[in-house]
Amino acid sequence: MKKDYFDEKSKVYETDEKRVDNVKNIADGIICNVALKKSDVILDFGSGTGLLTKHISKYVKKIIVNDISESMNEQLRDKIKKNEFDCDIHMTAHNMCETYLCLEPVDGIISSMTIHHVKEVKELMTQFFNLLKKEGFLALADLETEDGTFHKEDTGVFHFGFDKKEFLSLVEEIGFINTKIQTISVAEKPYGQYPIFLLVAQKP
Repeated sequence: MKKDYFDEKSKVYETDEKRVDNVKNIADGIICNVALKKSDVILDFGSGTGLLTKHISKYVKKIIVNDISESMNEQLRDKIKKNEFDCDIHMTAHNMCETYLCLEPVDGIISSMTIHHVKEVKELMTQFFNLLKKEGFLALADLETEDGTFHKEDTGVFHFGFDKKEFLSLVEEIGFINTKIQTISVAEKPYGQYPIFLLVAQKP
């Protein structure tokens, strides 16, 4: 059994007001930059406790939430039971970094602060591209390049953030168009400030 890096963190994940505010900033950025529709079925990759899911749920028909952390999924499952979302929610714990996720094509893919936990980013972006319908959107947020101090605990980190220009080039190389990347929020910690970018792109 693989280690659940978020076993303890999941219990207090939403008690950090700055984290909650950052996700709100990311959600607002997505809402402002993507034409979400009530007919949309989208994938939330690395959904965690459902912070981003909840913000976006009022604008779409269905969200497929995907996370490999069982402890995070437990928190999300509890929210689903309490009807805290404004659209249909379908859960999957499939590890997309190991094998392809078999889904009907989706209208969009969102993700918040998850990609730096993914070893092979290009392969994942290619899978995202293939999962999207024609003209489907990708909207993901993650850390800009940092010095490795953002994570004080071991949570399975493969990248100390990303260079925005390099990340933009990566998704364009895969085939995404109408790409845009901008700093959307700043994660504040006692030992530093860490900018977060939002990338928005479209499948032709």
